[in-house]
Amino acid sequence: MPLVKYKKIQNTNVNKVLSKLNKSKEGYFSKRGNIMAFSLFKEMSKRVPAYKKFLKKNNFDPNTVKSIKDFSKIPTIDKDNYLKEYPREELCWDGDFRHNSWVISTTSGSTGEPFYFPRQDEQDEQYAFTAELYLLNNFNIDKKSTLYIVAFPMGAWIGGVFTYEAIKTVAESGKYNLSIITPGISKVEVIKAVKNLGKDFDQIIIGSYGPFLKDIIDDASTYGVDWVDYDVKFVMSAEAISEGFRDYLQNKTGFKNIFLDTLNHYGTVDMGTMAHETPLAILVRRLAVGDKDIFRSIFGDIGKTPTLAQFIPEMFYFESDNGRLYCSAYSGVPLVRYDLKDNGDVFTLDSLVKKLKDKGLDLNKLIEKEKLKPYIWNLPFVHVFERNDFSVSFFAFQIYPETIKKAFLNDKIQEFATGKFCMEVNYNNDGRQIFNIHTELRRNMVKEKSMGDIINKEVLAHLLSDNSEFRKTYEMYGDEISPNIIFWEYEDDKYFKVGGKQKWVTKC
Repeated sequence: MPLVKYKKIQNTNVNKVLSKLNKSKEGYFSKRGNIMAFSLFKEMSKRVPAYKKFLKKNNFDPNTVKSIKDFSKIPTIDKDNYLKEYPREELCWDGDFRHNSWVISTTSGSTGEPFYFPRQDEQDEQYAFTAELYLLNNFNIDKKSTLYIVAFPMGAWIGGVFTYEAIKTVAESGKYNLSIITPGISKVEVIKAVKNLGKDFDQIIIGSYGPFLKDIIDDASTYGVDWVDYDVKFVMSAEAISEGFRDYLQNKTGFKNIFLDTLNHYGTVDMGTMAHETPLAILVRRLAVGDKDIFRSIFGDIGKTPTLAQFIPEMFYFESDNGRLYCSAYSGVPLVRYDLKDNGDVFTLDSLVKKLKDKGLDLNKLIEKEKLKPYIWNLPFVHVFERNDFSVSFFAFQIYPETIKKAFLNDKIQEFATGKFCMEVNYNNDGRQIFNIHTELRRNMVKEKSMGDIINKEVLAHLLSDNSEFRKTYEMYGDEISPNIIFWEYEDDKYFKVGGKQKWVTKC
């Protein structure tokens, strides 16, 4: 069973687990993950009415699964063929929804109608357990008084409330000087909290979505906050961040360690927080971003930088098949081989060591050089990158937000634009495609023609560098396919409405 299934976090010796993560071999954790996944399938096939019906509908006999070696034969489930197909109560253990207590979160509805996902105490405890591990490993909360600012949305979405419950559980264990404030996505209130409370603590951790965090960082000076006066760290979720953005945060706030002072989660409302960046994952990702050969050997020829995270297999059992990610877990609604609709891959630490060795790099020496040995976890990796519905199709190829995000980190662009944008492909009167980039101006900024020229030049440079299909098409069409920059006032309701995740793509 998972490490904290049916067990309160207060009864878990987190320091022992940290020692195991650092010293036990990867195979120890993989074996425990195999046991969990196999047991979950067997339990679900007997106790979850919807799953029994699903297997019967797909003519699959659960008795043919004799061991974890047979796991890949099990038909996959997703939101359409399973969660929406059966009544909510039938998705639960023993078909019992009404006689349980739930916390219910919803999707944002960005790719369709919102869907409601229930969870119970066990899921909150799992996240609290994971959070305590990285709060100790990265942020030394046992040695520093800490203010955690929850700057995720605090409504029916999972980010804010789930984070609050997890951090509150860690704080209530009584082991740490850990305090919480929950301003949610009010930039002003987050900045005020830093200004009024920050110096009463040894360190501040801000949990936020990347685009909103950038607004907080950039707007703070308006309210008299100088980030270098505080020891501030960052925990992010919901979407990939670039290494350029990580550097940007360090340059703006002065945090000391690029590998320890930030991390990004991989999570979904369906299953919760499944994996997160570790110091080792960040080290490897930065190596890959700096060398195309290393990048290809680790991630393949995908043309965009994925989030790279490590996971505990006995909590979340990841698989990959043909570039699609699946996960099995004792979620609020138990799920086996659940299709996350995310692109990516799963690989072992041992295989990573070999790939780097083939490129002439010794991972252990790199770890020692960066003084990261005490922070290393011997766990497998999952990498995930943007789905096709989070890109635009232009001249029959895909353009992803990541490329444009990198361009918008340019210092000149930062002077007049917030870094938020929304991509769109439209058509002119002749039926030719136009690549529009709707761009948010900084507060009280008046647009000038030169601003569009600066963005156009920088975006074009990154597209030509990152996107081979764009490069080839540009050779044929030249500036006819250059991006069209459209400016909008700060926090305009159409593309930059306050109150949720930034939509990087819109479809006509």
